[in-house]
Amino acid sequence: MIEGKQMQRPQLVLVVDDQELNRDAIGVILEDDYDLIFAENGQEALALMREHIDDLSLVLLDLMMPVMDGFAVLKAVRQDEQLSKIPIIVLTADKNAELEALEEGAADFITKPFDLPEVVIARAGRIIELSEGRKLISAAEHDRLTQLYTRSFFFEYAKRLHLYHSDTRMDAIVMNIEQFHIINELNGRHFGDEVLKALGEEIRSFLSETEGIASRSEADRFYIYCAQQPDYGALLARFQNRVHEIYDSVRIHLRMGVMPYQEGLSLVQTFDRARAACNMVRGNYQHPVLIYDESMREREHLNQRLLDDLRQAVEKKQFKVYYQPKYDIRTNPPRLSSAEALIRWNHPDMGLISPSEFIPLFEGNGLISIIDSFVWQEAAQQAARWRDMYHVTLPISVNLSRADMYDPALTDRLQLLVKDNGLRFSDLKLEVTESACTDNANLLLEKVSRLRDLGFDVEMDDFGSGYSSLNMLSSMPVDVLKMDMKFVRNIEYSEKDLRLVKLIIDIASYLDVLVVAEGVESEGQLALLKDAGCDLVQGFYFSRPLPAEEFEKLIEREQTTEREA
Repeated sequence: MIEGKQMQRPQLVLVVDDQELNRDAIGVILEDDYDLIFAENGQEALALMREHIDDLSLVLLDLMMPVMDGFAVLKAVRQDEQLSKIPIIVLTADKNAELEALEEGAADFITKPFDLPEVVIARAGRIIELSEGRKLISAAEHDRLTQLYTRSFFFEYAKRLHLYHSDTRMDAIVMNIEQFHIINELNGRHFGDEVLKALGEEIRSFLSETEGIASRSEADRFYIYCAQQPDYGALLARFQNRVHEIYDSVRIHLRMGVMPYQEGLSLVQTFDRARAACNMVRGNYQHPVLIYDESMREREHLNQRLLDDLRQAVEKKQFKVYYQPKYDIRTNPPRLSSAEALIRWNHPDMGLISPSEFIPLFEGNGLISIIDSFVWQEAAQQAARWRDMYHVTLPISVNLSRADMYDPALTDRLQLLVKDNGLRFSDLKLEVTESACTDNANLLLEKVSRLRDLGFDVEMDDFGSGYSSLNMLSSMPVDVLKMDMKFVRNIEYSEKDLRLVKLIIDIASYLDVLVVAEGVESEGQLALLKDAGCDLVQGFYFSRPLPAEEFEKLIEREQTTEREA
């Protein structure tokens, strides 16, 4: 009985929401436990439910959507004998809508925003368990498009191979098509179906040469269980070349994760690790194949530990804000003018953790707003303390992440923070990364304009690190450009890099905004930046990021210098 449970195949869950951030958040929460497919409105949801009617274990359904809303989907499902067997959990921020949704056939509801990932996981698991206890999910043997096994049959057959042919070293492969939904949108669903057919043919051809089976697990994901191969890069290239040969006018990128045979590992665990490896190379066109190894397992365990410890870390103030000074180099000598707030985590078991270890993790799963809020509060309180101690207010820059932009209460929260600490709006500078600028330009423009109207200064961080900086600047007003440190690094030795720096400074001058150069580490860099017309700099040449008590020594030294002058 226990053994059968271990071999249970991953369930398929459909997430329906018109907001990409909400789909991403749910995806990050559930992707380790379920196979996921996504829809942006009710019309797409019904089409996917019919397409995956035999495999779908659960639908997570937003109510307020364009084209067809969630209530219309619930009504359509109730009228369809087959679809009505699929349980639906409603996603809603409207308490008044819950009763109507339940009356229309929803099995449960989850309240937005998704503050507690464990609640989402628990509710999804409970509804699936109740539903599958009431019905048998049957599956056809072959996927109609690719003629590969359906995921249900695949896992049953793979389980037998795993149990009864344990002497054969079989590897698990998960392969995805990058941005498949965009391929469908730009070229039509028929084109997408033809791509899937071509991949199915090439996979079947490969399997005719070796021992193994394969499945089209969902829209753009393939599972392959096969005898160990000598070169998985060559195998992916084989599949990649097939689609390029047929569709050379459209760039179609594949990615692959591999979990090599490991004695004692269950089939489900094997494919979970292959899928994790595949997810890790999402968007990595230079290295699209990843083989799962021990370091990845350790990384996964570390990530999970950090996620589990986040809320306790905030409550117990394990996070500590450091401040990196910014110097105005238009004066001689340069003058301390402001600071940037940076986060560090002093973990009780793991010691001081670098932000590079946890910031990308929390950004990826939508929890970065918790960190941001903590930094805002600490920075505002610190600015007020320094004002009272030194009778001067030193502006502090704090980060606004992409997730913060979707917070409807963002403006009110920042206003209250400034008011509670007796600050001016200009005392708290707001840094927006270029990646946030490209995600939802209209929303960002609206939020930034509102914040600047109140009196906040807005800085574009890491300017030049992305591909759309100039385009964004033409439509979104900012007060400061923070030049990415990669431009500064080699300006003493590279004429090309120096010309790029001068170009960015000229653009800023034309737009009448200040320029901050990051990563300044030498006197030579400082001199070149000053000659080029840069306004402010930060970097190890002046100081590393410092805890508040050490930063205060810089303030005191600055004030002593001013008195002596």
